[in-house]
Amino acid sequence: MMAKIHDPQTVLDLWFPDSAHETDPVLHRAFWTERMQGGMDARIIHDFAGLTLAAATGLLDHWAETPRGRLALLIALDQFPRSLWRDTPAAFAQDIKATRLALDGLANGHFAPLAPREQMFYVIAISHCEGPDHLERMRMLVPIVEDIAARLPDTIAGSREVLLGQHARVTSVVERFGRHPHRNPVLGRPSSAEEEAYIATGDFPHVRQPGQ
Repeated sequence: MMAKIHDPQTVLDLWFPDSAHETDPVLHRAFWTERMQGGMDARIIHDFAGLTLAAATGLLDHWAETPRGRLALLIALDQFPRSLWRDTPAAFAQDIKATRLALDGLANGHFAPLAPREQMFYVIAISHCEGPDHLERMRMLVPIVEDIAARLPDTIAGSREVLLGQHARVTSVVERFGRHPHRNPVLGRPSSAEEEAYIATGDFPHVRQPGQ
């Protein structure tokens, strides 16, 4: 029943509304701020909790059979848990599955037909996932991010440098620590002295306002 109520298009309509945000830098910043800094939490908790659980338990895996279905499943696995289970370990529990889904989409051609704004959520998912190959993945993404940036509309040309800078910042964190230290308190992981100093700054890539 859940898959009939919530199909892939329902997810995509929520996440990529026809708001003309790519024609105006202010609207574009608002689009990213809403998604990256908790602005979607209430809607996801109220309307998409069941879908998020269904995705996390494998009930929607068949969505990955098409490019747009794969994108919707990627959003449900990588983005929705961060809203539904914010500040708990469950927020990150689907990162491995989401990254595998994204890497497979890069390999099988599902990534190519997507719009740049949609492709960015492949990059975000792959960047989120910790693991021994994290830095390798971040470096692999560099030409992909450069290509996405080059294809952004001229109306939001300023976002090109923002996108490249954000990827460089996340990569530098992974180079330095091998993981995302800001998760340590939530996951109950001990922090090194260097990580404690970093966490104390509160200056993490994912909490910066777009354009900073």
